[in-house]
Amino acid sequence: METGSIIFDPLLPWPVLYGAIACALIFALVAVWRGLSAWWLRGLALAVLLLAIANPSLQTENRNPLSDIVVLVVDESSSQGIDVRPDQVATAIAGVEAGIARLANTELRVVRLGDSDGNRGTLLMQALADAMAEEPRARLAGAILLSDGQLHDIERAPDLPAPLHVLLTGEDDDWDRRLLVQNAPAFAIIGEPVTLTLRIEDQGNVPSGLPDLADIDISVDGDEPQRFQVPTGQDLELPVTLGHGGMNVIQFTLPEQDGELTARNNAAVVQINGVRDRLRVLLISGEPHAGERTWRNLLKSDASVDLVHFTILRPPEKQDGVPVNELSLIAFPTRELFLDKINEFDLIIFDRYKRRGILPAIYLDNVRQYVEQGGALLVAAGPDFASAESIYRSPLSEILPAEPSGRVREELYLPEVSDLGQRHPVTEGFMPAAEEGDDTTAPWGRWLRLVEVMVGTTGNTIMTGADDSPLLVLDRVGEGRVALLASDHAWLWSRGFEGGGPQLELLRRLSHWMMKEPDLEEEALTALAEGQTMTVTRRTLKDEVGSVEITGPDGVVVTVPLEEVSPGRFSAEWVGPEMGLYRLKEGDKESVVALGPAAPKEFEETIANADLLRPLEQTVRGGVHRIAEDIPDIRRVRAGRAASGRGWIGITPREAYLTADIRISPLLPSWAFLLLASLLAVGAWLWECRR
Repeated sequence: METGSIIFDPLLPWPVLYGAIACALIFALVAVWRGLSAWWLRGLALAVLLLAIANPSLQTENRNPLSDIVVLVVDESSSQGIDVRPDQVATAIAGVEAGIARLANTELRVVRLGDSDGNRGTLLMQALADAMAEEPRARLAGAILLSDGQLHDIERAPDLPAPLHVLLTGEDDDWDRRLLVQNAPAFAIIGEPVTLTLRIEDQGNVPSGLPDLADIDISVDGDEPQRFQVPTGQDLELPVTLGHGGMNVIQFTLPEQDGELTARNNAAVVQINGVRDRLRVLLISGEPHAGERTWRNLLKSDASVDLVHFTILRPPEKQDGVPVNELSLIAFPTRELFLDKINEFDLIIFDRYKRRGILPAIYLDNVRQYVEQGGALLVAAGPDFASAESIYRSPLSEILPAEPSGRVREELYLPEVSDLGQRHPVTEGFMPAAEEGDDTTAPWGRWLRLVEVMVGTTGNTIMTGADDSPLLVLDRVGEGRVALLASDHAWLWSRGFEGGGPQLELLRRLSHWMMKEPDLEEEALTALAEGQTMTVTRRTLKDEVGSVEITGPDGVVVTVPLEEVSPGRFSAEWVGPEMGLYRLKEGDKESVVALGPAAPKEFEETIANADLLRPLEQTVRGGVHRIAEDIPDIRRVRAGRAASGRGWIGITPREAYLTADIRISPLLPSWAFLLLASLLAVGAWLWECRR
């Protein structure tokens, strides 16, 4: 196809040409003012000369017409896979392809959109903008969105040069029930209630007769769920009290209703990290000694620890003749501590304590009961532990993990981590013992005293002393925990004797293990989620473990083998196929972990609705059509006119072209302009002479 147009390429610069035009106008006006009858011929002669200077040319273009492009963005996110929507999408795509095929010189570009990364929802406008960026804007005749209308980036809508139409999936009678967690803290204090705000909403064409109360199942850490009835359509404040430290996983589930669109938004998972507010520790020192300050400094260095420390400075048998009313010592409040307030403490430490009649047997029996009911007891033994006045010769013998032999060894020895201790979280990762006869490689300093003890059947020896004698023994009693340190020379490390040692880390881990910190459990199954990848860790004192069974939110069970990464620690990485709550099991250990939210953003709003897109499609004269009603015909309409009607949608022809060749030729030769101007000038002279 060839087209022609006239262009100007002046022989003089445009400012000079404009000046010449002004002078010509002045000459014509002067001729009129003087009454010259042929002024108009003079003006035409000047105009011809000026036109010759402007150099008019005929430009001829050889154009190849280009086809119009229609972009079809197909929403294939998760919300488009429920109910009959996949069939509707397939039918609509076939209908649009057939409609475009009937239009001459028109092409269809199909763009498919899946779920976004990071649970950002349906990025429909981003997909449309990317599709438009790949095509010439001058050829874009229209855009069609095949979606349920639930998008999450309407603010990124591009500037459209052509009509935009929406083909809406879903049915008119769709309805759905969803569970929302509107308020959930990331951290909470153990034992103190924290309030979660929930809401149950019914959306769409809700069936008549649906009860105002809905059942909800609540499960904590994968335990058997408990069912409650709660009202729908209003905020529900639920007080929750965390029972343990670390991550607490709370799952809320709504039973699926008949006719409900999907059950994927009927569950919600809340993960709350339980932390302790204050740790209350009772430290009882039987007598002043060098290691007493080590315990005190350790416990006082932690701002979250409330320490109650008593040192027995004047035992009852001491007779120095000083009247009691002249002493400035504080009486030991035995009844208040060991009867009234014993359950308020998280940890009780007996440091070189021996029986002197200060604590009756009934008080020590209360300590035994306190441990069996979930408390923690640490005994730092000195020479008194091997004597006849040993604290072992009391009701505490029933819970202590080792029995004294009666022998105290006063000699240099190097504390070592046992094979079991290499796997136990209290001593895991500590430097191994030095090789025999090689003092230069000693990892830490030696101690000078060891109380020989005989470990029972349930105790775990994680550190040893001279001749592999038990040095640090741990045990679980009932719901509580007990530790026995068979030496009172840990303070040598804090003084830097022979280079010192990791006494602060050892005692910190020991005290936190006794207070049941989740990170220091020796038998534990945990999972850390990052995106849809989980890292499963199995910590154990055994030499080997089995594979972990992972149950997904859809009930599918996958077996994943674990590999040993360090002594007592087995791990594996696994990518979950979908977001939701996963249950893990290995042996008798179970755990739960949430990959992303249990109800992804795709399922927050599931009822098909084009309200978000209506302002955009009205701006460009588009329309919204439900696929359930019909597949609209596609026709051409002129730019600026309505592009949608009952049963049809329109696209705007762009008439784009590609210029293949351009030819430029003068409109008239120069001599023709000169001849014409001369004839007009002579004609003006003859006209005036004849007059």
